[in-house]
Amino acid sequence: MSDAYTAAHRLTSTSGHAPAKLVAEGLYVNYGGVAAVRGVSFTVEIGQAVGIIGANGAGKTSTLKAVLGLVNRRADKLAYGNVDLTRTHARKIVREGIGYVPEGRHVFGGLTVEKNLLLGAYIQRWNAETRAQLSEVYEIFPVLAEMRTRLAGALSGGQQQMLAIGRALMSKPRLLVLDEPSMGLSPKLVDEVLAVVQRLNAAEMGILLVEQNAKLTFEATTYCYVMENGRIEIEGSADDLRADPRVRKIYLGI
Repeated sequence: MSDAYTAAHRLTSTSGHAPAKLVAEGLYVNYGGVAAVRGVSFTVEIGQAVGIIGANGAGKTSTLKAVLGLVNRRADKLAYGNVDLTRTHARKIVREGIGYVPEGRHVFGGLTVEKNLLLGAYIQRWNAETRAQLSEVYEIFPVLAEMRTRLAGALSGGQQQMLAIGRALMSKPRLLVLDEPSMGLSPKLVDEVLAVVQRLNAAEMGILLVEQNAKLTFEATTYCYVMENGRIEIEGSADDLRADPRVRKIYLGI
């Protein structure tokens, strides 16, 4: 068993958050009268890896932001375990055990790698437990340990993506939400991101992955939803969608 897997397992097993199911039913997001998300429903079971794929503008990112309380939304139900997310502030949602890796990474380029990571633990006090979390993140991402004193803005795109994931892990989530983590990365670095996501899910962390890269999504998840024009148009196991002629033609190009 690798050190990285062991560290990932420690992060989830020592989390103060109970594992929970994410449920969205009849979710809507509007921007100035324009419907971006229209009646979307999906579920992420405890410890499950779920993907949402779709073209740019399909409503994927708006769906994630709705879950995280970052945009105005309405829903018949939007809950994480017993927590009603429609009545919960974004900061409180993080405290409930949901970590977020935003599209475009959004690292703080003028701060060191280590300071970026520590910002991910803002909901906690600096103590021995936080230091242990930092050590575990460094075990998962050895390259970040090597560059801990380097400014984040000097890192490559792939290294910044690892930093963004590591920062989210510092809140010790039980569900990790990732928005387009492969964006702008070379195929080799996409494979590295895939390996990290698979490792975290194997350590019983729930995953909600939004991607245009269908190949990555089918490898990283077990169940997927296809979004088009703000709606879920197709859903099923990753294996079934990979074999679906419609999905193969539009998203896999075969």
